[in-house]
Amino acid sequence: MFIIDAHLDLSMNALEWNRDLRKPVSDINEREKGMRDKPDRGNATVSLPELRKGNIGLVVATQIARYVSPDNSLPGWHSPEQAWAQTQGQLAWYKAMEEAGEMVQVHNLTSLNSHIELWNNNQPNDAKPVGYILSLEGADSLISVRNLEKAWNYGLRALGPAHYGPGRYANGTDATGLMGANGIELLKEMERLNIILDATHLCDDSFWQALDHFNGHIWASHNNVRSIVNHNRQFSDDQIKALIQRGSVIGGALDAWMMVPGWKRGVSLPKEMKCNLEVIIDHIDYICQLAGNTLHVGIGSDLDGAYGREQAPYDLETIADLQTLPAMFLRRGYSQEDVENIMHNNWLRFIKNAWK
Repeated sequence: MFIIDAHLDLSMNALEWNRDLRKPVSDINEREKGMRDKPDRGNATVSLPELRKGNIGLVVATQIARYVSPDNSLPGWHSPEQAWAQTQGQLAWYKAMEEAGEMVQVHNLTSLNSHIELWNNNQPNDAKPVGYILSLEGADSLISVRNLEKAWNYGLRALGPAHYGPGRYANGTDATGLMGANGIELLKEMERLNIILDATHLCDDSFWQALDHFNGHIWASHNNVRSIVNHNRQFSDDQIKALIQRGSVIGGALDAWMMVPGWKRGVSLPKEMKCNLEVIIDHIDYICQLAGNTLHVGIGSDLDGAYGREQAPYDLETIADLQTLPAMFLRRGYSQEDVENIMHNNWLRFIKNAWK
């Protein structure tokens, strides 16, 4: 089945993890043997060949660079200008992949339709470029709101105003507080440019404020359910219902600490925590029950989002194993149409509506 994955940090892995994503995952992990600079070394799950193997032909791919003030202990850049430069390096990597024929940017209806046609032509995927819709995870790298139009011009089509902690435009995971005047200005400019608002990572205060001030299209690229894992990173039932009312699609994320309660980072192991792919179906099913249908859920795996197999479902070796999900949904009683909605049609319908 054709799959759309609405959240992958490809350029971050290429530049900050120094991974050649044109290689098979096995080659990447072999080269990282013995490395200890990052906890997920040797545990990668994502590469372009694995996307092709899994028939994951379209992804939402990020730029990401956080600004941190002197009193912020999170990792990040010490000025917005440095953060902007980092995202421009990430953009250069995507462009290099395009020039190499490995990827192609999808940024309007014409490019979307032609790309979907290519990936559904019943020919082998080996030579097909992976399509990507460019998203910015956290707005800190926008030196000012004026940078947003520059980003739109190079293809940015979705933006999450916050990531972890306090941000320059909004507050994110593990933080609290409303967006300031510049955050509201950002939302207005996003609406003018028809940039999709990604509600993922917004703290509760900023989430509700953003929904009150933004009249454009909203999705949540990679977010799970707070009623299953009680943490502010997940959505409450009220937040899920509000997104459903706005016509949003919510992508299920495969980061283990977001999937099962009680996960201790760096200590817990997927098997001992019973974290397998069935668990993400639990999260997706929960949203479907709230909605009363299968029209507001998808996949936003976040695989290799600063973690690897040590913090992913134990029955997933690489991202290509997302292909096991359709049969699992069918065994849960979902229809073929339901499964197609979840694996690609909901994202396609949302994007086509946003770009019409």
